[in-house]
Order: sequence, then C-alpha cells, then structure tokens
Amino acid sequence: MYSWRYLEYRYLHLYTSDKLYIFKIKQILYNRESSKGKAHIGGGRTMKIIMLGAPGAGKGTQAKKISDKYEIPHISTGDIFRANIKNGTELGKKAKTYMDQGLLVPDELTCDLVVDRISEEDCKNGFILDGFPRTIPQAECLTEALNERNEKMDYAVNVDVPDENIISRMSGRRACLNCGATYHIVNIPTKKPGICDRCGEPVVLRDDDKPETVKKRLDVYHAQTKPLIDYYGDQGILKTVDVTLPMETVFDEIVKMIEA
Repeated sequence: MYSWRYLEYRYLHLYTSDKLYIFKIKQILYNRESSKGKAHIGGGRTMKIIMLGAPGAGKGTQAKKISDKYEIPHISTGDIFRANIKNGTELGKKAKTYMDQGLLVPDELTCDLVVDRISEEDCKNGFILDGFPRTIPQAECLTEALNERNEKMDYAVNVDVPDENIISRMSGRRACLNCGATYHIVNIPTKKPGICDRCGEPVVLRDDDKPETVKKRLDVYHAQTKPLIDYYGDQGILKTVDVTLPMETVFDEIVKMIEA
C-alpha cells in the first residue's frame, strides 16, 4: 500500500490546476494515516483492556502485541516497580521486600500510581493494564475512578495456562538488571550465553523467577487474584484464551474476541 506522501505527490502533479481539490485530497490522506490505530479498533472508539492471568502466563507478551496493533499504551506495574527498585526509591525498596518473597505489592502502593497514569494524554484512546488490578479492592478502586470520568473498562482478557507450564516457563527466564531486557534460555536466548544483547551486561535469574518463589506466587494468585475472573465475568467483559496454543494463534484469538 502506498504512503499518503507518495499519493500526495502523484495528485499534486496530476491535478495542479485545482488547488482546492489537492488540499482536500491531502486532508483525507493525512487523516487516514494519523488515525490508523483508531481505524483498527473500529469507528474511533476507545479500547480499555485489562490483562488477567497467573504470573508468567504470558500477559505481558500479548499485551505488547495488542499495544502495537492498536497503538495504545501498555501499562505494566511490574515495569514501574522494577524501575523504582533499580533507582533505589522508597517505593522500590518497599515493593522489593514483597516481590522477593513472591508476595503481592499492597494496594496502597499501586492504586494512585495507576489511576494517575491512565489519566495522561496518551491514554485518551485506550490503554492496556498488565499486572493491575490484582485484587478485588484494586478492581473496585479502578472501577470507581473510571465511573467518576463516565468511563468503564471494555475487556478483561484472561490468559489461561496450567501452573506446571508457568513454573517451567518462568524458571527459564533471564533478565538484564542494567537495561531491563528480558530473555528465555529456550524461547528467546541471548546471542552470547549469559550476556545481554542490548547492553552487554550479564543476565540473571531473578529471585522472583526461581521455582520456589514462582510456586508461592501462584498460591497467592489463586487466593487473591483469581476472584477477578468472576468480578469481570459478572460485568460481562471477560474474554478467556488458551495460552498453551502457539503464540501467534493466541494473539489471533484475542484479536477476534475484542473485535467481535
């Protein structure tokens, strides 16, 4: 498909005698290009999505693909916490004590942060929440905040995968503590064993990806986070996808669900 700039060039040479016509053509082509993401969503409507599922189920991977396709921000509380931990902030120190034990970060450390983030300009056409909400109180906080703006979530996508698959997947993760890049020893290995492709620093198995920690995190998920499936199911916005399928198949299924 030709870019709008190329088509503009052709029309400028074919219809130089009609400046008004040329101007209208330029407007149409520019508007189509600049609203590309909205056109995919359908009619310019917003798309607010929550990714649900156990830690290590692949929420982040699918959230990134959705973000790229629909041109809406992918908001990961995990990334925010890790950035604060790296920078040694007070919030980061508090979050690390919980994350290293495989426990959830308390609601009061997350709610205000997320609500402020989705109020920013780049979220006006929608956003994807990855890692929030994790508890019913957090979900209620989000619902209340959106209600105050006469808004609501559009979809809650539940990525479903057995616990044993998650433990195997997460124990193979490797992370660069310097630049934040993530890898997997089987699925996304580094080009040079143990060395980050991006910055050349060593990659490590994070404490929260160790098998014993993952098992504890899954126990916490089943006790505190899984009720969100019922919460959003009752709201009629829950969509469930089988993440044991190939990655591209999973993404295609998600797209079908949210565009139906």
